[in-house]
Amino acid sequence: MYTSQVPLNTTEIIKKKRDKQTLTKEEIHYFVKGVTEESIQDCQIGAMLMAICLQEMTKEEAVNLTQEMKVSGVTLQWPKEWSRLVVDKHSTGGVGDKVSLVLAPALAACGCKVPMISGRGLGHTGGTLDKLESIPGFNIKKTPEEMKTIMSEVGCCIVGQTAELVPADKKLYAIRNVTSTVDSVPLIAASIISKKAVESLHCLILDVKHGEGALFKEIDRARKLAEYLVDVGNRLGIRTVAVLSKMDNPIGRCIGNSLEVIESIKCLKGNGPKDLEELVTYLGSHLLYLCGKAESSEVGEEAIKDVLKNGTALGKFQAMLVAQGVTTDLARALCQGKEILKRARKQEELKAEAEGIIQAIHSLPLAKVLQELGAGRNQPEEPINHSVGIELLKTVGDKINKGDSWIRVHLEDSSLSEAQKIRLQKSLVIGKMFKGVSLVTDIIEA
Repeated sequence: MYTSQVPLNTTEIIKKKRDKQTLTKEEIHYFVKGVTEESIQDCQIGAMLMAICLQEMTKEEAVNLTQEMKVSGVTLQWPKEWSRLVVDKHSTGGVGDKVSLVLAPALAACGCKVPMISGRGLGHTGGTLDKLESIPGFNIKKTPEEMKTIMSEVGCCIVGQTAELVPADKKLYAIRNVTSTVDSVPLIAASIISKKAVESLHCLILDVKHGEGALFKEIDRARKLAEYLVDVGNRLGIRTVAVLSKMDNPIGRCIGNSLEVIESIKCLKGNGPKDLEELVTYLGSHLLYLCGKAESSEVGEEAIKDVLKNGTALGKFQAMLVAQGVTTDLARALCQGKEILKRARKQEELKAEAEGIIQAIHSLPLAKVLQELGAGRNQPEEPINHSVGIELLKTVGDKINKGDSWIRVHLEDSSLSEAQKIRLQKSLVIGKMFKGVSLVTDIIEA
């Protein structure tokens, strides 16, 4: 219970942060409560967000903001016997990033409980929920009790944020999007960690991306965010680590919602793209070690690889689909590799204009073209076309001849414009030599 000898005032709190002063826990509570109860005007919320963006926050302020956002709604509760087993992963967003679709069932197959609250795509980055909603019948709206039942029976679920869970974040995120405060490190940390804290996690791993297709292009800014996230997560009682990974080239060979689901199923069968499997096994191995399911990350890596190869991870994915509304027959057929998902009406291929070895395929131009074609959105509630996407017929490190088809674009009514073709062609970088590099550049621990 907060008490104050002087009545708090939103305008004065905004002014205090504008003038680079530290907000008290009481003031942050007052502000978040006003956001949740809608007693503060949107213009005042925007002013506060801009003040935080420009003047930043101390770690103590960020922790208090995260905690207040967490308790603005309900907190999920699990059986005591799950206490060390509840784990999750979060990615700061990328191009072709379908890791969650593979990692959640793989962790469940290893004995973990994964209550993954995910988001939709915005701008050029894809969203896990959009990918799953390309599967007919998949329902992202689950109550806490329904989540508990699915986790008990399957081990994992992937759901959307509801009005009950961190309502303050939902309001703040919408206003951040229209006030150019999305890239504020304290606000990012509070948004991410508050949504994970309500899951009552034991362990959390964060995939913080850097490069041209990421929120932060420079590794130094990504590292700052990773360190901030790890600190806030651990201060809220979650054993938190972060991985820095490159987001210059797309992850895997497919970009676009339904295409990424199909590629995820290939990975769940043990024959997915190497870079996707690398991220899944790396992130999963550390979570298994952190929660005590593996004696070391090396042992955890073998466990993840085993469940991908022997079919148990795929079985968990199929069971999760059924538990979240997909018919048993459709889920089985999809996991068997049958063409169930809606396909785009047209495909266009582009050919290489030189020969050599592919050095890079810049992810940002590909993602922006797909956004223009309907695979992405500019506003949170905007509809998207799940079948629009890109297949990379060649990938980084491959030899290519002049005239070889290297990309196939799946699109609906329109054709690629000449400008779009030029942008796609410029994304392909061909040279004479290639030295393979790992996607993971560092791991940040408390």
